[in-house]
Amino acid sequence: MAYPTVDKPYGLKPINLIGGQLFAGSTRMYNIQYAYNTDIFFGDYVALVRGNLQRISVTSGVVGTVVGVFMGCSYTNPTTKQKQFSQYWPANTTAGDAVAYVSDDPDLVFQAAVCSSGTTIASGARAMIGRNLACLNNTGNLNTGNSANALEAGSLNTTDTLPVRVIGVVPETAVSLGTATYVTGTTSVTCSALPFALPVGTDVGSVASNGQYIASGSYVSVAAAAGDTSFTLNAAASPAFAASATLVFTQYPELLVKINFGQHEYYAATATA
Repeated sequence: MAYPTVDKPYGLKPINLIGGQLFAGSTRMYNIQYAYNTDIFFGDYVALVRGNLQRISVTSGVVGTVVGVFMGCSYTNPTTKQKQFSQYWPANTTAGDAVAYVSDDPDLVFQAAVCSSGTTIASGARAMIGRNLACLNNTGNLNTGNSANALEAGSLNTTDTLPVRVIGVVPETAVSLGTATYVTGTTSVTCSALPFALPVGTDVGSVASNGQYIASGSYVSVAAAAGDTSFTLNAAASPAFAASATLVFTQYPELLVKINFGQHEYYAATATA
């Protein structure tokens, strides 16, 4: 059983660096413009505009503009005149000394939740590793100060303008959704009754005659309900399912990703305006 339960997105969380490089949790400080009018939440994508930090949407391509991920800020509270440290930047704060802390290493690996739309948790899959994903641009939580951005299940593509590259699944929070018996089909698969609902992106595999797991290289492309006797894959299983094979369904609510090459400002030759 998964631990902990992933029930909502939380933006991008830096955890290590690619290639086994040491990650010390370091950040870089950038200025936030006086009275900047948009909330910036912990885990949001951010960009530089005229030397000041701004929140940026991750819905689609953001080529060459991302400078990193927001990790909080500090500023002089305009009411109390006290120095304040905050999980998020409150829009329209009239502070002239506001500083953001940004995880800006272009080699950072981030952990993020996968959603089908909005904040509805879905699944990643092993078949997504090495491909690109779009992200969902959600409004953060004012109570916690955390981002609600998520990876978009089903947006898998090779398009170079998509913001992130998938580099792994997170087995610690994986959820076993049970098994079913294969009957027939390739992308549209008929099987015995599904024991649980299958969210978009659910990883599908099968069990070999020797008891070993066989990855299908495919995932559920249309959500299926518990009790359904069919489901749809994004592509035919490779290798094909054996006759009467036991199908195995696994939900990976989190994936490991990296800001795509050419998306990060440090890896784009054209500077921001």
